Amino acid sequence: MDVQFITSVSVVADDAPKSRELYMGALGLPLHRHEGDEYYSSEEIGGSKHFGVWPLTQAAQACFGMDEWPSDRPVPQVSLEFEVADPEAVSAAADELEAGGFELLHQPRQEPWGQTVVRLLSNEGSIVGLSYAPSLHTGGDA
Repeated sequence: MDVQFITSVSVVADDAPKSRELYMGALGLPLHRHEGDEYYSSEEIGGSKHFGVWPLTQAAQACFGMDEWPSDRPVPQVSLEFEVADPEAVSAAADELEAGGFELLHQPRQEPWGQTVVRLLSNEGSIVGLSYAPSLHTGGDA
């Protein structure tokens, strides 16, 4: 597996408005709401490709296809995504993870915004994604 860089860091928030009080209010981070969504994020914070406040309900939907996090799984506090070279590398990473005994939350898939991603839950309860986001590979500054 060839991880090229950290794609994204997002806090996973059970109470997203309260979390945004810290990140947007107290820290003054330039987070922007995604249209029709409660996900706030930014690509404008130095040292970070993407930082977000991800509502737990949306994390549950992305990982399990339902609005509530399963009670038999640790509730995540953070989501970390690592970028690979192309969509095929996401599939290869998924195969490598499964061969190593890691349970995937879902198989590799393409999201509506073009990102190909596979996710697992680490033993400390972090959502870990391996992804390819085409927008991060344009312009040569990825």
